[in-house]
Amino acid sequence: MSLLQQSRKIIIACVLILVLTLTTACGGSNVTQADRTTSLPVTGRNVTYGELERGNTPTGQSFGNWVVQTSKGLVTDAYVRDNNKLGVVISSRVPPSDVRPLAKSLVEGFRRNFPNQDLKVLVYAPDKKLILTAQYDMQTNQVQYT
Repeated sequence: MSLLQQSRKIIIACVLILVLTLTTACGGSNVTQADRTTSLPVTGRNVTYGELERGNTPTGQSFGNWVVQTSKGLVTDAYVRDNNKLGVVISSRVPPSDVRPLAKSLVEGFRRNFPNQDLKVLVYAPDKKLILTAQYDMQTNQVQYT
């Protein structure tokens, strides 16, 4: 290999290293600082997607988590919206005759945690189709099922 060819290879390698170093340092990402700050979830960095779906308030999220954890597999998913609407997806282990008593228990627990307001509990089948709605009226202290 001649000295000219060897010098040319060394110069090309140095230019290539210089170009890669400059483009990495200067180019980087197209994300601006404003994009970075607005893309974070409102509730914080360590919240998973499922937790966000359990409630749109911290209290609602906690209650939704509690319902799923304490149901012993009868409720597979739960969400709370605006601290007055609870939706639950029941498992296939819940027989049709137990849906209404389960809804009644959920209304009672929901009422204790979110007092002094009208409440609604929506019960969904495992295929996510609505099968029962329980509405608690604070004025009459009655629950209506539809």
